[in-house]
This record gives sequence, C-alpha cells and structure tokens, in this order.
Amino acid sequence: MSGESTELLAMYEQMAVIRRTEKAAYDLFLAGLVKGTTHLASGHEAVAVGASFALRPDDYVFATYRGHHHAIARGATPEACLAELMQKATGLCKGKGGSMHLTWAPGNMLGSYAIVGAHLPIAVGAAWSAHLRGTSQVAVAFFGDGATNIGAFHEALNLASIWKLPVIFVCENNFYMEYTAIGSVTAADHPAADRAPAYRIPAKIIDGNDVIVVRDTVAEAAARARAGEGPTVIEAETYRHYGHSRTDPAKYRPAEEVERWLKHDPIDVARARLEALGVTPETIKSIDERADAIVAAAIDAAKNAPAADVREALTDVWADGGSAWRT
Repeated sequence: MSGESTELLAMYEQMAVIRRTEKAAYDLFLAGLVKGTTHLASGHEAVAVGASFALRPDDYVFATYRGHHHAIARGATPEACLAELMQKATGLCKGKGGSMHLTWAPGNMLGSYAIVGAHLPIAVGAAWSAHLRGTSQVAVAFFGDGATNIGAFHEALNLASIWKLPVIFVCENNFYMEYTAIGSVTAADHPAADRAPAYRIPAKIIDGNDVIVVRDTVAEAAARARAGEGPTVIEAETYRHYGHSRTDPAKYRPAEEVERWLKHDPIDVARARLEALGVTPETIKSIDERADAIVAAAIDAAKNAPAADVREALTDVWADGGSAWRT
C-alpha cells in the first residue's frame, strides 16, 4: 500500500469516527442526556481532519462553537467529548464547558468559542507569541462564513498582515450564518477570500469536502507561514448536514441544494479516492466497523462516567488554577 493510501486511510477513519460521534451527540441529546444545546459539524469533517494532518502537533488551533470535529482531529477522544456534553467528570473540561467550549490543550486545540469571531484576534496573539519566541509554530483559526461580517475578522486580518504573522484563517463556508444565507447579506461572492486582498493576504477558495485538497492547501499555507511570509486566508466550501443547532430544522434551505450537497459528502469523496488508489472495499468496511466500535464504546463509557463534581466549578479558571486570590 502506498504512503498516500496509508495516510488517506487514516484520515478516512478519523472522519468516520467524527461522523459517528456527531450522530451519537444528536441521539444523546434527543434522549435528554446532553445538557445545553449542540451545534453539529456533520458534513464539515474534511476541513478539520485535512487541516490537522497538515499541521505539526505543536501548532495552535482555535475553533468555533461548532468544534467537535476540531477537538477530535487534534487528538481528543470521542469518549471525552461525549462525556463533556453530558456534564461528566471525565469530559474534556470536566463537564464545565459543554458542547460550545470543547478544549483540548494537550493537542494545542485551545478552545471552541461561543462569541462569533472572538477567537480570531486570539489566534493572532498566539501567532505573535510564536513569532516572538522563534518557534516556527503556526496558529490556525477556523470560523464560519458569518464571522466575516464581524469586526474582529477584519481587525485580525489587518494586524496579521501588518506584522506578517504565522497564522492561517480557515473559513468553513457552509453558506448560512445561522438561519440566513450569507449571500443575502454580504456584498462579496466569497465572504472570506474576496476580502483578503484588501489586507494584502493571499487567499484560496477550495473544496472543503475533499480532505486531500484541504490537507494540501493548509500544508502550503503553513509552509509560507513558517518561512516568515505571513498569513493566508483559506475559504473551504462545505455544508452542514444538520440545522444550525439542535432546535433548528433547517427548513430555510432549498431541498435541491441539500440533496446536491449530500451527494458530495466528504466521507464519500474520501472513499472514492481510496477506491481509485486501489484500496479494497473490504479494507474500507473494516475501518467503518472499527469506527462503529470506537464510538459505541465511547457512548457506554460516557454514560457510565461519574457526574461532574461541583467542587471543581472554580478550578482551572485562573492561571494559578483557582479563584481564591480574587476574593
């Protein structure tokens, strides 16, 4: 088996695990076991997985509240993610963050942010830190199309360009900002990429449902950043399979549009690439079965985990781990 086949198989498995974890989150929510809302990323898997395969373990990743896929792509387990959604002690944030605030510091996935666009300047700060320390680390900010109409988006791009910082801005353009079509409120055909030239930042518009395209594009941008050539904007066109959040039936999307995008499922695209490389259907089936088993075990473990300890509520809040010094 070629090196390309081996890596694509690994990416396919990770996407399969993410897809099943998202389905588990959906089912657990309906069963009343998930606390708070959820914003599922089914359909976006190729963006997170492709990008992560192009990055180093010490690179920084910042995500939105639709960030389950980014946490898992950076090494968080399905069990820890589901436990977090269920407010269990074994969750990524010990049950204190929930779906909208998944954080996996060991993988330098430095948070999911509920405030739209708020993490873009934070990613710029991380890139500035890497620049000052001379580490050649890269910071990557993932955001939705709606964030491009937020002031923080423009401020972050401007500062990153002026200082030539090692940051990559990846727009997961699923064409809807919550319930509103981005094209109906934005005077740019490509809300992220079309604005990048105003800040002297190179931009690319790519198929965000093709994990190989995402990997290669992010790898190129990371190489530029490490060479001191500054930021890049990548607009990855993709599509969410669920509504904006659990309470959204997404009836505002035209049926033919949904059907067209579902036929361009990132997992199907990756499967077709594997088959073209000569990977057998039996091999692919075995990966699907392994993903099923991983997530099934994660569901059981999360369900049986102890509830979050209320005594942990004020830990991990301040730099010293507690809040006593504030009182």
